[in-house]
Amino acid sequence: MVFKGNLDIDPRGLIYEAYRLDIGPEECRSIFLDWAMGTQLGADMSAMLQKLLDEYAGKAPDHAMTQVLREGLQKMDRPLGRQGGRARRVS
Repeated sequence: MVFKGNLDIDPRGLIYEAYRLDIGPEECRSIFLDWAMGTQLGADMSAMLQKLLDEYAGKAPDHAMTQVLREGLQKMDRPLGRQGGRARRVS
């Protein structure tokens, strides 16, 4: 297996390759979704997003993928939506 990039959390090199391309936010969101779907269930997504930002954002602060990763990290820090209702009361 050929490893692209320095991060074990991006084994297919999707994020690494995205930063090598001149693409817009829509393409970056699609690549991000593909990457996220390939992560292990229960993984600490906030920590992984921060690791990706630490690796790439300093070198490419204006890249669309940097914006997508930051948006993802912000959404991870927000409280979840409505959690009440019948489903919560019924055990």
